[in-house]
Amino acid sequence: MPVDSLIADVIGDVALVLVASSLAGAVARRCRQPAVVGQILAGILLGPSLLGRLPGHLTSRLFPPAALPYLTVIAQVAVAVFMFVVGYELDWASFRRGYRPALMVATGALVVPMALGSGSALAFRSEFAALGQSNFGHSFILFMGVATSITALPVLAAILRERSISGTTAAVTATTAAGIMDVAAWTALAAALAGTAGGSARPWPVTLALIIGFTMVMLLAVRPALRWWFHRSQAVLANQLPVALVLALGSAWVTAALGLHPVFGGLLAGLTMPGEHGRPVLEVLRPMEDISGVLLPLFFVVTGLSVNVNTLRGTAFIVLALLLTAASVGKIGPAYAASRIGGLTSKDAAAVAVLVNTRGLTELIALNIGLTTGLISGRLFTVLVLMAVLTTLMTAPLLGLLRTSATIDAAEQSSRESETDVA
Repeated sequence: MPVDSLIADVIGDVALVLVASSLAGAVARRCRQPAVVGQILAGILLGPSLLGRLPGHLTSRLFPPAALPYLTVIAQVAVAVFMFVVGYELDWASFRRGYRPALMVATGALVVPMALGSGSALAFRSEFAALGQSNFGHSFILFMGVATSITALPVLAAILRERSISGTTAAVTATTAAGIMDVAAWTALAAALAGTAGGSARPWPVTLALIIGFTMVMLLAVRPALRWWFHRSQAVLANQLPVALVLALGSAWVTAALGLHPVFGGLLAGLTMPGEHGRPVLEVLRPMEDISGVLLPLFFVVTGLSVNVNTLRGTAFIVLALLLTAASVGKIGPAYAASRIGGLTSKDAAAVAVLVNTRGLTELIALNIGLTTGLISGRLFTVLVLMAVLTTLMTAPLLGLLRTSATIDAAEQSSRESETDVA
């Protein structure tokens, strides 16, 4: 394909994706869902699941194979920046204030679904094999545990903002627990990738030592150095935004060179970037959110091109039901119990349990890593994507039911008090 035609295809694809994702995001908001849910569904619908079934092979015409590598590169840059935002936004001050219930929730809502996910992969091996899964090693077992236990902190935060409940006890507990679970889940995923075909050619102990060394350098040397530099009155790079962008992409490049996916470097860069008084600098956070927000729909389309619901048959839906149960029951039950033990009211505990069951974008990133490194088959990838979408779609309606229930309880209480006053 001539270079000019290839450039035109890539530019046209970017424009098409931005239009489709904007419309889908607006429809999702009208349905009281986060915009990212609509964008994820738009990415799936533009792939072989819907558009590819129409006459004329529209998916392959609109997204020619020659253009896909370039779209993938742009998408991975967006994901690295997005992961920087995830790490940068982690609120350690909230963790210190309410760490006890949050830590209990994080432990229960991570360990239980991880055990159920890993156990399902062991107990239902024949069903997974029917989906084309041939790799049943330790890395796959651990990956399935991670896939069923991840919580999408950014989607959770978006739901809280849209419903104006960000400062409540349930919201603080859920976001703090989700932050803890994110760090733990990504660490477990890094362990699952060690020694896989998608990892480094070095022996895994060497790779692990290099990754630990790089992490220590970033947190113990680069972070204090940046804090000192930014507090200089006449620093050459007083604008922190270019530093943040270079830090995110540079760290992603290093982790990729060490044998891990670039997303780990983006997350580490976010944890490394210093804020002010324990909070992110808005002049850094907002532009980085905008960059990732504009480009992330390309990631959804690249993901959607690998999702083909039409290939799923009876066994696939059995596995989907199994994983949905393991992921949802494994999250909601332990999170509710831990919240109650931690001193939260029953309604707050129920809200926390529903919120931490959100997966969304963070789950899709992990699933893409599993697919590209050969840990999971294409049909299992499709099943896991459906599980991520369904668990995310559940969150808003369940929160609405909880709020309706609370409103009814308050009205009944007010009625009883009025009757008492009259008597």
